[in-house]
Amino acid sequence: MRALQRFHAWRSQAPLWWWVGLRMSALAVVTMLVIAFGMWCYFNVRYRLILSSVPAQARAEIIQLIQQPNANQARLWELFQRYYDIENFLPGLANPDWWMLGAMMTISVPVILFCGLLASRPLSRQFSQVAYAAHQVSEGDFGARAQVVTDAPDELTELAEDFNTMSARLQQYERELRDSSAMLAHELRTPLNAAMGRVQGMLDEVFPREPEQLQLVYRQLEQINRLIGDLHLVSLARAGQLVLEPESIDLHELVAERIQWAGPALRQAQMAIHSLTHPPLRLHADRQRLGQALSILIDNAVRYAAAGKLLEIEVRCDVHSVYLTLSDRGPGVEPAQLPHLLDRFWRADSSRARHSGGSGLGLAIASAICQAHDGRLVVSNRPGGGLLASVQLPLRR
Repeated sequence: MRALQRFHAWRSQAPLWWWVGLRMSALAVVTMLVIAFGMWCYFNVRYRLILSSVPAQARAEIIQLIQQPNANQARLWELFQRYYDIENFLPGLANPDWWMLGAMMTISVPVILFCGLLASRPLSRQFSQVAYAAHQVSEGDFGARAQVVTDAPDELTELAEDFNTMSARLQQYERELRDSSAMLAHELRTPLNAAMGRVQGMLDEVFPREPEQLQLVYRQLEQINRLIGDLHLVSLARAGQLVLEPESIDLHELVAERIQWAGPALRQAQMAIHSLTHPPLRLHADRQRLGQALSILIDNAVRYAAAGKLLEIEVRCDVHSVYLTLSDRGPGVEPAQLPHLLDRFWRADSSRARHSGGSGLGLAIASAICQAHDGRLVVSNRPGGGLLASVQLPLRR
């Protein structure tokens, strides 16, 4: 039983050449066995028909002599000559046995062709499905999928599944590109129009040509440049091409550093930070990118939860993962809007008071950095009010 299970397991992983070779070899062997069985039936039927026409006494003598042909060969030949047709003893194609063999082979040819086509049909169907879907994708239909034929070889079914995965990703990339292009155009239009209007105003002498006016134009162009850089970072991370420089870092030290960097903004917003202390924790990660994600989360709390006046940061770990949690006391987010918080260019204007001029890429960047570290960013409403952002990273990579 175990040997049979091993055979089925090996057969399920057999390559394409085995799938084709086994079926063609089985078809050839079965054909030979069928022809051999047909000839056996032909000889037995013809033998019985001849014996049925022989008198009973001669029939019994023939049967006895056939069982012991060397006992009296002369008598056996005499009986054959009397009751058997001479054609049965002729050599070459004059013998009707050869004609019977030729007839059976002629009949078996279309049967072999039919069975061969039937056996190879799953192979052909799978190739046809993949080819048709590939043609649809080449025409721009990224929603096309190749049907997986269950009876096809494993290599071809895996090919179809990989093709479907590829087309699904292409469809996702195409959708993201379309949405990003529209959103990027919208996001760039405001600062670009403002900068162009101010420059045009200076050219028309509506605004004085002073350093303050040039500084405003510079800040607006800087905002455009930052927006393009943020979008490029998110795109690299989503494509799995974000280059990381991992090193051994002290996570508590990184948190303290980023809190210090955010000090002026925190003091301006009159927000207090409560950082829960734990034993030192070292992590193998890109210090700059992970610090960037942490700064984004702190800045997000300062922008939209300043009314709560408190930001709690906690670092903890278990056997497999490290958890970096930031919780504020702000207004929180509507439950229906939570799944969209990590989307690019998305703003929860109604619940997060997005009047501070953010690009809508901050949390998307933080999430992309976490995913590049084989982790994830989870946002949820805090019981009692506020937003809870939890960064989960593997302890060892």
